[in-house]
Amino acid sequence: MRAPRPVRPPRTPYPGLRRSRPGAAGSTALRMPAAGRGQADPGPPRQREPRQPRRLPPHSAASPAAARPAALALVILLSFASRFHRLAEPPHVCWDETHFGKMGSYYINRTFFFDVHPPLGKMLIGLAGYLSGYDGTFPFQKPGDRYEQHNYVGMRGFCAFLGSCLVPLVYLTVLELSKSLPAALLTAFLLIFDTGCITLSQYILLDPILMFFLMGAVLSMVKCNSCADRPFSASWWFWMSLTGVSLAGAMGVKFVGLFVVLLVGLNTMHDLWDLLGNLSLSLVMFGKHLLARVLCLILLPVALYTAVFAVHFTVLNKSGPGDGFFSSAFQSQLIGNNLHNISVPEHLAYGSVVTMKNLRMAGGYLHSHWHLYPEGVGARQQQVTAYLHKDLNNFWIIKKHDSDTDLSDPSIPVEFVRHGDIIRLEHKETSRNLHSHQHEAPLTRKHFQVTAYGINGTGDSNDFWRIEVVGRKAEKLIRVLRSQVRLTHVATGCILGSSGKILPKWGWEQLEVTCTPYLKETPNSLWNFEDHINPKLPNISLDVLKPSFAEILLESHMVMIQGNTALKPKDNEVTSKPWHWPINYQGLRFSGVNETDYRVYLLGNPVIWWLNLITIGLYLLITVFTAVALKRGVQLTSELKGENCPELCYVVEGRSCWAGSFITSLFL
Repeated sequence: MRAPRPVRPPRTPYPGLRRSRPGAAGSTALRMPAAGRGQADPGPPRQREPRQPRRLPPHSAASPAAARPAALALVILLSFASRFHRLAEPPHVCWDETHFGKMGSYYINRTFFFDVHPPLGKMLIGLAGYLSGYDGTFPFQKPGDRYEQHNYVGMRGFCAFLGSCLVPLVYLTVLELSKSLPAALLTAFLLIFDTGCITLSQYILLDPILMFFLMGAVLSMVKCNSCADRPFSASWWFWMSLTGVSLAGAMGVKFVGLFVVLLVGLNTMHDLWDLLGNLSLSLVMFGKHLLARVLCLILLPVALYTAVFAVHFTVLNKSGPGDGFFSSAFQSQLIGNNLHNISVPEHLAYGSVVTMKNLRMAGGYLHSHWHLYPEGVGARQQQVTAYLHKDLNNFWIIKKHDSDTDLSDPSIPVEFVRHGDIIRLEHKETSRNLHSHQHEAPLTRKHFQVTAYGINGTGDSNDFWRIEVVGRKAEKLIRVLRSQVRLTHVATGCILGSSGKILPKWGWEQLEVTCTPYLKETPNSLWNFEDHINPKLPNISLDVLKPSFAEILLESHMVMIQGNTALKPKDNEVTSKPWHWPINYQGLRFSGVNETDYRVYLLGNPVIWWLNLITIGLYLLITVFTAVALKRGVQLTSELKGENCPELCYVVEGRSCWAGSFITSLFL
């Protein structure tokens, strides 16, 4: 006879979940006394069952350690093969190679420039070009320019190398989180065959460099977490220090590296909070943990980040296109700048041709041009702005307010400008006077408009300004570069200044200049005289006080922040919105305008990108479902308690521990 089939227990509503039953072993439900009766006898207390040791999920046992080196080798081989395939094509400038290739050339030529990003990425590109034999002479003027005989493959190869390293870094991260070889291989293959990552890795761009440091920081953080049971061991110190180095690298390439700093910071605070709640750990030992993290995750990254800027300013010691963004004191250190070892007339005189620079960070030079303010923006007179670059339209002539005498006549004696004098500033190129009136400024409310007015230097009383030196008494002379001056409008009592706001396209996106009625002294309302031309006066060498490194570092960051806020899309420029990116809404043309050109189009692999979105949706759905089930009293089985998934992820039937880590690494 056939043996009777055993009775199977009823299935739970969800695999791996178990509903609590009154009286069941391990149940947390309370047995309440019956109505009208006394309290039930709880009986003798039950002893708590010892906690079972942590075990890996079943799929982990199927991942032999011997297969992992071979799998890593396969990942590395496919990653490098896909990134280095046809690396030299097209043999012309593609997309932002115009900028970053040119900046690499600046490093090779030691020419100072300005960029809105920190210098590490461009510095490494320049170093790669130098080591590969590139001489820094290609102009990188526009996309499509052919490289001809110039060696550009070294810079592309460096970016491709770091882009290739991204895949094994992601593989190792997922493997460390999930202990699942299939999960790690799946994640690696998704990145290997993503066309977007391949395209970004094959050209002279900052993106592969940034992603390398971002993923390096995540892997180091995960490895350090795995060493939590061996604090202060050699491996623990190594991974924590490498995390700090990667943080410095990410921040040194782009400020978007702050996101991985935030991730590591939250992880560190979570660790410290757990350690603080560990009563078996003394406060002295907790203090050691805290100091170790301060040393490796704060002091070390800050020191390395600062060192990057020290190298940057040391290498770029020649005058270049970025001079005008910085202060006169900074420019005086650049070889070839007109302020380097300057020899000019020391004291200001009537008839001198000068430039005036605003003392706020990235304040610009007092500037005017033939263009007028548009209708509806104050008086329709000639625009006055602050311009960050050196230009002929930055020059002004200092004249007396009550005289039109030609002061260039050698027979007329020199008369110096003194503190408290009333002067006129005539724009050298257009012969119109610096002017203000009670019309409202273009952008800053309650400030007065500043214009250039008059014909051939003839204007009205609104052209008069009182020049005052900060901290000086009357009758004192005004010195070039050293004296900080303030220009007060005689008719209205307002003070000339730069608000730092970016004018619209009618103002050529230069900085707004206003006359503020508020007399509070700020760098916005202070100026110094930089260029000084007067053939009647002897030139002397000025011992300019050079700024300290701390002052230069602070100034460079203020200028970068100002430059980032001023970034706007240009006319007819293809732009995208943030919601376009995760859905792969549209790509970006890297190269090729017509059918005869070698065309490169940046577009992520739709299958991979949309699968990523589905995975995120599934992850959120499982999280919500599990939270509701727990609220209803359903208990998790040992596979679903999260003990084997150190990151924020849940398991689907015990086989998807890698879900959360896959999502994180793919989006990085």
